[in-house]
Amino acid sequence: MKLDYLQALKRVNDARGAWVLHGQEPLLEQNLLDAFRASWTNQEIERQRYEINNVGDWKNVFNALNSLSLFSNQLAIEAHGNIKPDASGLKELNNYLQHNEQNLLLIIMPKQDSNSLKSNFFKTIDANGVNVALTANYPKDRQQILAVEAEKLGIKLANDAWKWLEQHHEHNLLAAKNSLMRVSDTFPDIELIQIEHLYSCLQDQSRYTTYDLNDAVLQGNLSQSIKIYQYLIASGEPMTLVLWSISKEMRLLMQLFEQPHHADKLGIWKTKISLYQQALRRLNPNSFLTWPDLLLRIDASIKGLGHENPEHLLQQAIASLCGKPLFIN
Repeated sequence: MKLDYLQALKRVNDARGAWVLHGQEPLLEQNLLDAFRASWTNQEIERQRYEINNVGDWKNVFNALNSLSLFSNQLAIEAHGNIKPDASGLKELNNYLQHNEQNLLLIIMPKQDSNSLKSNFFKTIDANGVNVALTANYPKDRQQILAVEAEKLGIKLANDAWKWLEQHHEHNLLAAKNSLMRVSDTFPDIELIQIEHLYSCLQDQSRYTTYDLNDAVLQGNLSQSIKIYQYLIASGEPMTLVLWSISKEMRLLMQLFEQPHHADKLGIWKTKISLYQQALRRLNPNSFLTWPDLLLRIDASIKGLGHENPEHLLQQAIASLCGKPLFIN
């Protein structure tokens, strides 16, 4: 079954079997993940996360799906990566889909090309699971998605204000959502947001975005990266979105290290390939081993679990991405 983003949001609470989320829209991915995690918490469903760095990692995923803990009746597994199961993994996937009706395997992948979408893996998902393309290719789609975000904030935009917002952010949904948050905070008593409201509060506040942070860390510019990071935090950027941005770059770099000639299949824009290749030449591959644990610690600290400071941990991650760790073991 194929669903778009808004259709998928409506089915989160009843999701079972295997779902694949793939695309290049961080807002859509983060919103769906947040919705799934909230649903699992409300239903007391155990959650586990796995990073798929090689084909062998799928064995751990299917072993977990077939062995519930003593304290759980249901299990939700997040599998993050861009490596599909091999023939034996597809056999395990088919067996899971036929016999395990209670658990959920949620697979999060970057943008897929047309050949990938025709693979046996996606044919299996289309036939027996749920395939969600995280895309918003048309202005109508983007406005529908952002209208949902505006409704959450309790604001409405005039028609021409929507057009201005999209043009201002050049189809960047994540940046547009952040602008909606700013205009909501700046004009809490305005019933209908006009262009002049957007312009007055955004013209001086669009200095940096998470995309600027990504470019700075890939260039290895630690001072600029920390400067942008501190600006984002001070201006109210959610730490979850900063974490998403950093984890995406770490994941892409690790995957490119394993598959140096498949940058396009990993969803890296052609204009950015040289930037990632330069970053790989600069970085010590041994540092990659520390990244999954660091990301898990940041995620836990943002959620208030443990005693570590999420802002400090995010700075560690940024420094590591720049190839200049704050601490030396």
